[in-house]
Amino acid sequence: MGRDVTYASYLDLDRVLSAQHPVSGAHDEMLFIVVHQASELWLKLCLHELAGARELIAADELRPAFKMLSRVARAQQQLIGNWDVLSTMTPHDYSQVRPFLGRSSGFQSAQYRLMEFMLGGRDPDMVTMHEATPEVAGELRAELGRPSLYDEALRLLTRRGFAIPAEVLERGLERPHEANQAITEAWAQIYRDPDQYWDLYELAEKLVDLEYHFQRWRFGHLKTVERIIGFKPGTGGTAGVPYLESVLKKGFFPELLAVRTEI
Repeated sequence: MGRDVTYASYLDLDRVLSAQHPVSGAHDEMLFIVVHQASELWLKLCLHELAGARELIAADELRPAFKMLSRVARAQQQLIGNWDVLSTMTPHDYSQVRPFLGRSSGFQSAQYRLMEFMLGGRDPDMVTMHEATPEVAGELRAELGRPSLYDEALRLLTRRGFAIPAEVLERGLERPHEANQAITEAWAQIYRDPDQYWDLYELAEKLVDLEYHFQRWRFGHLKTVERIIGFKPGTGGTAGVPYLESVLKKGFFPELLAVRTEI
C-alpha cells in the first residue's frame, strides 16, 4: 500500500489546490484567498500543538510540552508573515474583491476564536456568531468548559507548592482570567531563582512567547487593514481598525508581564 502513495496523494493536493474559487475576476483575489486559507492551516497546527501541550502541563510533563509551545510560536511567525504578503494588495485591488465577500470576515474564524479560548481569552458571547453551524458552536462551548492553557499552568504551580488563590482556581472556566497580585508574587519567586525553578521559569517564558507573537499577529492585522481599507467598517460588521485597536489591549497572562516590574 505504501508504494502506491505519492506526494500528491498523501497531501491530498487535488483537493487542497482546487479549493480556491475566485468569483470577482480580479487578479488579486487569488492572493486574498490563499493567504486566508494558509492562515487557517497554520491555526489548525497551532490548535493541535496547544491541545497536546495543555495535556502535558496537566500531567506535569513539561519538557515535551516545551517543544510543542515552541512550535506554536514558530507557526505564529508564519501567521504574522501572511500579513506581509497580503499587504501587497492596494486599496484599488481590494475594492475589486470586497463587493463579492458579502458579510464574510476573518472575525468569523472559528479556529482563531478557539485559539483565543485555549489561551484564556474567553467571551461566551463570541460563540453566538457560530450558532448557524451547531458542531462549531458546540466545539467552542466545549472549550469554554475546559481549563485554558494558563489555568493548567496555575494548577501546576499549586501542585508545586505555590499559593494560588482558591477564587482563581475555582472560578467559572468560561470567564477570562483576571490579574491577581498573589499570582504575580508566585511568578516573581520563580523569576528570582530560575536555577531552583528552571522548568517553571522556562514554562513562563514559553507562555510569554505565545502572547508576544499573538499580539504581533493582532498588530499586523490592524496595520494591514489600515493600509488597505483605512477606517472603513469591516465586512463582518465590526468597526474595522478601532475594533482591532481595542483587542490589542486584551492579553492572556497578565501576571507574566506584571512580574517584570516586580523583580
